[in-house]
Amino acid sequence: MPTNISKFNTFMFFKLPSAWWCGVRLRYMDKEKAIVSVKYKWFNQNPFNSMFWAVQGMAAELTTGAMMMDQIKETGKRISMLVANNKANFSKKATGKITFTCEDGHKIKEALDKTIATGEGQTIWMKSIGVNEDGVVVSTFDFEWTVRLKS
Repeated sequence: MPTNISKFNTFMFFKLPSAWWCGVRLRYMDKEKAIVSVKYKWFNQNPFNSMFWAVQGMAAELTTGAMMMDQIKETGKRISMLVANNKANFSKKATGKITFTCEDGHKIKEALDKTIATGEGQTIWMKSIGVNEDGVVVSTFDFEWTVRLKS
């Protein structure tokens, strides 16, 4: 998995094509924070003239998952990752460009260190908040990630 933003978006074309075709793009990522944007268009709409909830979910999950993949790669260990649960809240119609931000990257290292040290799986909750171009929150997603060493 490449950590360069441009290479990551190319990686998405081949490994996450539905997200790529819907316009989901990683814009920024470091150890603490990831930013993903997606623009409301005809092919990602719902019948209510706003962005389909699942497209928002793909963008929100990518903010958490991209950091998880990057930090797993850095360990040099074979570690699996999986979303076990998620919760979402939709507070406004998603139209225009929606930007999702997750600032929970600090939780990942601790979980990875524990699973490597103990051999036991770990879980962490990470939040991604989507805002429209006016800075108004349109949706909030919480993802429970599980990590464990592969045998």
